Amino acid sequence: MNDLLNKIRTQTATAFTHSGKFHADDVFSFALLLYLNPEITILRGNRVPDDFDGIVFDIGRGKYDHHQKDSRIRENGVPYAAFGLLWEELGPEILGEELAQKFDEAFVQPLDNNDNTGEKNELATLIGNFNPTWDAEGGNDEAFFQAVSVAGMILENKFERYRGNERADKRVEEIYTRHQQAFHDREKHRDDARILILPEFVPCQKFLSETQIAFVIFPSNRGGYCIQPQKKEYSMNYKCSFPPEWLGLENEELKAATGLKTANFCHKGGFLMTTGELADAVQACKLSMEQFHEKPVIVSFGGAAEYDELLHQLPKLQAAEIIHIDFPALPELEIQGIYAEVSMEKQEWKVRIKDQVRKILKYKPEAVFVGENLFAAYPIVHALRKKHIPVLTAAEKDGQKLLVRIPSGS
Repeated sequence: MNDLLNKIRTQTATAFTHSGKFHADDVFSFALLLYLNPEITILRGNRVPDDFDGIVFDIGRGKYDHHQKDSRIRENGVPYAAFGLLWEELGPEILGEELAQKFDEAFVQPLDNNDNTGEKNELATLIGNFNPTWDAEGGNDEAFFQAVSVAGMILENKFERYRGNERADKRVEEIYTRHQQAFHDREKHRDDARILILPEFVPCQKFLSETQIAFVIFPSNRGGYCIQPQKKEYSMNYKCSFPPEWLGLENEELKAATGLKTANFCHKGGFLMTTGELADAVQACKLSMEQFHEKPVIVSFGGAAEYDELLHQLPKLQAAEIIHIDFPALPELEIQGIYAEVSMEKQEWKVRIKDQVRKILKYKPEAVFVGENLFAAYPIVHALRKKHIPVLTAAEKDGQKLLVRIPSGS
């Protein structure tokens, strides 16, 4: 147990942070301390008392402050805020080293970055909205503690989710290992290799994306069995889909379409089907695999035809169909000399982007290649990256033309 954790868990533990307007940084910092010791006392003020011997954060220019000129920055360039500085020491004690690092990347860093740079973050905005209005009378301590209460619930739920996902990965790995061993021992027929039967529902999409498993079957909490197709790694598309004519059907219509006497329901989105019996669930998977004909697509967004040959050299996509979509026409501009701004309102611009993304996604592409018009491409690339769709662009190194994937993320 580290020194900070020992200090937090003492019976008379106290902590000090700044008063006045609060942000997600100081709110989540205190919520973290409360998680580790619900009895810790928090004090707020404009200046740290000279004789204060507790934990000081987000004020005072000490170890857990970040307002000094030489405040720390992560190796990836994201600056630490108080929440990140505390999490660095306390996170491994709560979630273990590996999960703590993942939590830092996914949850802590966006909040730290918001506090340091003002980059938009919905959660930070939500917490900030607990601050009293500009013309409210009195102090804001009550509002601060309300925000801390909400942040505390969020942290507890997030911690449980991370632990649950880790348990799920271990459970699925055990089941998948036994599944593979059964084929090695010839206990199962090779035709069932891509169908994984779970004894209970376990979140498994992420783990199974890297395997050959195309469908999972598990008991439904409503009785019978659920079938879920599994997505490819780094793709929104399934390794195998239900036949299109099954989608949106239920009961007698689905029974007639599938020939399965206990077929109950097939979601119109194709991500779930249910049957009354396990044998019918397995047969639904086999029928789907027999009828499935994959037609991979690459969308070339504003890309010249000269890149098609290069795109056809992508691993596993040599036979892909390339769909060319032109960049949209230049919107109406307000021009002042050589400077111009888009004249449409923000909401109109957002609708325009959504429409363009929708045109691309209707082809269910395995990847999107973008051309060189940065003005036209950037908002589309940004939207596709948030959906974790592989976005490629052209680059040249040492005289060789390359296709470079733009990292996914928000």
